Amino acid sequence: MAARAIYTAVVCTAALLLAVVPPSAGLSLDTVREFLTREEDTIVFSLIERARYPLNRPAYDPIHLGDGGRRLNASFAELFIRESEAVQSKAGRYQSLQEIPFFAYRVPFTLAPPYNFTRELYPAAAFVNVNDAIWSMYFNELLPLLAKNGDDGNYAVTVDSDLACLQVLSRRINYGRYVAEVKFRGDQQTYTSLIQAKDRDALMKLLTSEAQEDVVKRRVEKKATVFGQSITSDGPIETGVNNSSVTDFKVNPSVVYKLYDQWVIPLTKQVEVEYLLHRLD
Repeated sequence: MAARAIYTAVVCTAALLLAVVPPSAGLSLDTVREFLTREEDTIVFSLIERARYPLNRPAYDPIHLGDGGRRLNASFAELFIRESEAVQSKAGRYQSLQEIPFFAYRVPFTLAPPYNFTRELYPAAAFVNVNDAIWSMYFNELLPLLAKNGDDGNYAVTVDSDLACLQVLSRRINYGRYVAEVKFRGDQQTYTSLIQAKDRDALMKLLTSEAQEDVVKRRVEKKATVFGQSITSDGPIETGVNNSSVTDFKVNPSVVYKLYDQWVIPLTKQVEVEYLLHRLD
């Protein structure tokens, strides 16, 4: 998106001004793992909320907005998200580098009380993000798997739940910058040599742990199984995927597994590699 250039310029300027701030001592592998594990819960609950509504296709096609939609070349969903982010930007949401808007705005001031966020990221690499890829993946790949066909006319609440999904996916995936930073600090000599050689393949191999990735994918599938059941007062419920029909779950656990397998983990590692390639700039 064209807005990426604006976001990059703003982040780089702000980060360079804060370059004198020493790295936060609170950033560690343990804090990173804790954050990523907690984000799994938020992602699953966000997907469950979006799955409440049908696809509601008119919300995603500019033609349904008439002349206004065609003139702006934007769907109701895009306009809703753009305007929602503008309000949240004024409220200070994007002062934290963990939050990255899909549509960047130049906001001269915020309404929120000032707060000195810690700056754990290396300034020249802080701009790295894959929000464009997340946007495309969500609407073109994930949403058709998540929502059933149909149209109930609840376009505003439907797109609001889309925004919640997009924001948590962006936060989780782009947190790869923090993962890369803490790994770089833990083995600067190895990473420095690979960065200087611009060896993407070697960096990707060094960052990859297939065993740990498998643990994460199975854990989120289990969470979707547990969180996605209808709870009754009739006693304990079975939580094994093999013990229940897929139709009993509010979101299909296999979809959550696929989300992490095909998109969340690969995109996170893409962020990590891109961040590291700018780590010595």
